[in-house]
Amino acid sequence: MLDIKFIRDNTGLVSDAARKKRIAFDLNKLLEADDKRRAILGDVEKMRAEQNTATDEIAQAKDEKDRSAMIEKMRVFKEKLKTKEEELEWVMKEWRALMLQVPNIPDVSVPDGESDADNKEVKVWGEKPKFSFKPESHIALMENLGLVNLPRGVKVAGFRGYFLEGDGALLSFALWQFAYKHFLEKGAFVPILAPSLVRKEAFLGTGYLPQGEDDLYKTQDGEYLAGTSEVALMGYYMNEIIPKEDLPKKLLGFSPCFRREAGSHGKDTKGIFRVHEFYKFEQVVLCEANHQESVKEHEWMNRNTEEFIEALGIPYRTVINCGADLGLGQVKKYDIELWVPSEEKYREISSASYFHDFQTRRLNVRYRDAHGVLHFAHSLNSTAIATPRVLIALIENNQQEDGSVIIPKVLEPYFGKSVLSKNSS
Repeated sequence: MLDIKFIRDNTGLVSDAARKKRIAFDLNKLLEADDKRRAILGDVEKMRAEQNTATDEIAQAKDEKDRSAMIEKMRVFKEKLKTKEEELEWVMKEWRALMLQVPNIPDVSVPDGESDADNKEVKVWGEKPKFSFKPESHIALMENLGLVNLPRGVKVAGFRGYFLEGDGALLSFALWQFAYKHFLEKGAFVPILAPSLVRKEAFLGTGYLPQGEDDLYKTQDGEYLAGTSEVALMGYYMNEIIPKEDLPKKLLGFSPCFRREAGSHGKDTKGIFRVHEFYKFEQVVLCEANHQESVKEHEWMNRNTEEFIEALGIPYRTVINCGADLGLGQVKKYDIELWVPSEEKYREISSASYFHDFQTRRLNVRYRDAHGVLHFAHSLNSTAIATPRVLIALIENNQQEDGSVIIPKVLEPYFGKSVLSKNSS
């Protein structure tokens, strides 16, 4: 959420942000609601001051007749104040709803574009494997090696359901162990097993509500299942003042994640690329309210994930997301995409974003500077690694003609094997 004073002083910037992000937002409607809010709030504050003055006068009145007249007059006045306060409450409800729709301002480096097809490639790493045979898809390879069971997954869990079994499960465990080692060695991260079942306030604060509600699973008690531990980790400091000397806060969260994929019907319906339930490591950083600091932490987090992928030896590219591929609150975002041989294209595995104070203003996460002044912190997040999706590129890029799969060296200490084959499962 942006500050209303900033919005009023920078209507051109806000309008251009909505255009660049391809978000339909009526700025004039918000400004009209804010005019109403300010006018009625002024009336209410003036009437409350008059009420306080009258209350003091009644307390000091000595003549009982005068006192009774003043009380009756105050009774009528209180009814008028109550009506005005109810009017303010209604206007505030409309104003808050509109404020939650205001897009954050994209960085100047964010390219214009209509979709993810317009994202700008900024880095390519690794050599794509050259096979002397036609490469198989991850589905064929994993089913042949007994790593996944999709029919039983659908039978038990429904559409997009899956079971990882045998070495498929063990390979996931190995990836998680290596991920913790890799990211914790970057220093300063606090490892956290985060809840997936999270209250509405944290979703509103991080910007996943109200716009993204269709993609969330909701319980009968009003909580939601999160698609990333970012939601819980940002809610961790909700309504708190963090000591400045404790910044930056760097958290490495792990949790099961859930997405309805409501906007992806008919898209990636086979295999384990787009599933309803998965597991993810997430990097979350809270830092001082300084643009340069946000940029530095953003580059650092994204590089952490690039180095993880490089250690696995998987070819990838990094792109800057165009305006239309940014979320409501994101200032800038990188996507890391892994090479998938069977599809002959790169597929997204990680996103790294920074928000300035968009999320922390909603969540009321602040710190006090050296002069005692309170500021909203800046927030950032980045996928560390997501499973089972990463298995797709790992298995396809390391496949052999006989259907076996070479295991990356860095995973051998955790997996205990150098090759996946029918005989080894």
